[in-house]
Amino acid sequence: MATRVSVAAAAATFLLLLLLLPVSNSIISHSHRSAALHLFSPAPASLEDAYEALRVFQILGIEEENNAHASTATCQKVLENLGSSSLLKDLFYALKVNKILKCNVNGEGFEDIASRLKTTVHVSSNLLDIYYSIGGLVLIKDQDSNVDVLLADADGVFQSIKALSQSDGRWRYSSDNPESSTYAAGLALEALAGVISLASSEIDQSKDNILKNDIVKLFDGIEKYDDGTFYFDEKFVGGHVRQGSLSTTSSIVRGVTAFAALPENKILGLAKFFLGVGIPGDAKDFFNQAESLAFLESNRQVKVNTVLGSAAPPLTVKLHRAFSTDTKDSAIVDSKELQYNQEGGFHFLDAFLKNLDVGTYVFVFEIVLHDSGSEKVYATGGQLHVPIFVTGIIDVGNAEISVLNSNLGSAETQKKLDLSGNGAVSLSENHLQKLKLSFQLKTPRGHVFKPHQAFIKLRHETKVEHVFVVGDTGNKFEIILDFLGLVEKLFYLSGRYDIELTVGDAVMENSFLRLLGHVELDLPEAPEKAARPPPPSVDPNSRYGPKAEITHIFRAPENRPDQKLSLAFLGLIFLPFIGFLVGLDLFTTLKTFGLLGAFLMFAGHRILSHIALTSAKLKSA
Repeated sequence: MATRVSVAAAAATFLLLLLLLPVSNSIISHSHRSAALHLFSPAPASLEDAYEALRVFQILGIEEENNAHASTATCQKVLENLGSSSLLKDLFYALKVNKILKCNVNGEGFEDIASRLKTTVHVSSNLLDIYYSIGGLVLIKDQDSNVDVLLADADGVFQSIKALSQSDGRWRYSSDNPESSTYAAGLALEALAGVISLASSEIDQSKDNILKNDIVKLFDGIEKYDDGTFYFDEKFVGGHVRQGSLSTTSSIVRGVTAFAALPENKILGLAKFFLGVGIPGDAKDFFNQAESLAFLESNRQVKVNTVLGSAAPPLTVKLHRAFSTDTKDSAIVDSKELQYNQEGGFHFLDAFLKNLDVGTYVFVFEIVLHDSGSEKVYATGGQLHVPIFVTGIIDVGNAEISVLNSNLGSAETQKKLDLSGNGAVSLSENHLQKLKLSFQLKTPRGHVFKPHQAFIKLRHETKVEHVFVVGDTGNKFEIILDFLGLVEKLFYLSGRYDIELTVGDAVMENSFLRLLGHVELDLPEAPEKAARPPPPSVDPNSRYGPKAEITHIFRAPENRPDQKLSLAFLGLIFLPFIGFLVGLDLFTTLKTFGLLGAFLMFAGHRILSHIALTSAKLKSA
């Protein structure tokens, strides 16, 4: 029975890496360069800030600014922090900066630092301390091969880090803290990858399998948007600073890529998450985005194996054909062979296609077995069609809005629009005039771009909305609204209309919804039988939301007689009964009760009248 060779899963990885072509184009753009120069100070406050700036400039290829940061003052700060009394975090970032700037650090300094870091690794139970120490040893290994940084008890260190892991793939920061963190998982994986590289003897293969299982559990908890975007969110609520989705996802990408390849079915979604951020306004977010995309972009590979995961026979993977979905008959490449990496066992594209532009493509792969006899054992499955989405920043220009005379077609009012800014225009028209809007869209390679949707919305001050599709004239987008023919559609409603433009596409990274301004329309009176505008939609909050607070003032209580006076009257009332009880006959008691009642009625009436009169005088005053 023949064994089928599958490249489906691996092609998904390749899909991402081709998708990441615009990462290079769009990240190394004028906007990103300007933002980087603005966000990262030439005189950073800490070595952590200095490293992040240097790393971003390195990724973006900004050599001049990189040299500006490579100043004597920065190297001096590195040398000061490579001492025995420095904090582990400062040592870690000093070594990171030194790897880029190549400051003059002598070998004896590395020996002392390595000795301290190895001691910390073996005695600490704090994940951050272990992370900084392992990371520091790996950096020393890369910068001075003569320094002994190998761990004699790598298995023990591995177990001490693994002891902090949780069943859901997350990690704890220390053995004393029961709370687990997704962000910490990325740090732990990066540290464990460092332990493996520093081991003086080979690590047990079973530990490698355990970590892969932890990664699977970690990705079981990944968050997802409806458009296929994947990201990690921090669920840790303990004493450490809560990390945002961007920094948490970046930590996982760093950790997993340091240890193994990212899951092939998650790479595209992770790339979409980082690309969807746009240009961050915070230096830390900018660094996390740029470095994560750099990690993802470094994986231009296709791995081929059998359906059961066994190694494939000697073969060649070819990109047989690639074409745009808009022009299927015109191929952008024919028969390009992928290179093979012997160490990693994967096939990769050594260079991006120069004629690849923003858009949707289909790449057709095929496998060619080296040994003709293998065709009797293996079936390659024929050609595999893989959809590719190449995203990028679309240039929006030559935008104009005009008021045209209906008869002559000449522009009475014409204004330029800056669709990348927040400027708004104010126009005035009547039903005998037209409104014209036009703009151009171009890809990074200068080709005309046709988005999936482009429409304009007019919103009346009564919240009645009207949507119109913007047409494509070939080299630009244009729409002309003839209000004479639209008066019925607009329900003859004069007044102010807000003008809103929406342009969007799945491959357009800077899709936008922009308020262009407003137009004051003077329309004729509505005929008697003209259609009326629809009733305004009911706001759910007004129906089911919280109601207004009800306030109520209760009437002030009336004045009551003094308690002692009331008790005295009560005693007088009960006095006849007491007399009856002590031996008085019925007639004597009734006579006494009648005389006492007459007295109480007279006296009580006078007293109560006096109290009421006094109360009335106080109220009137």
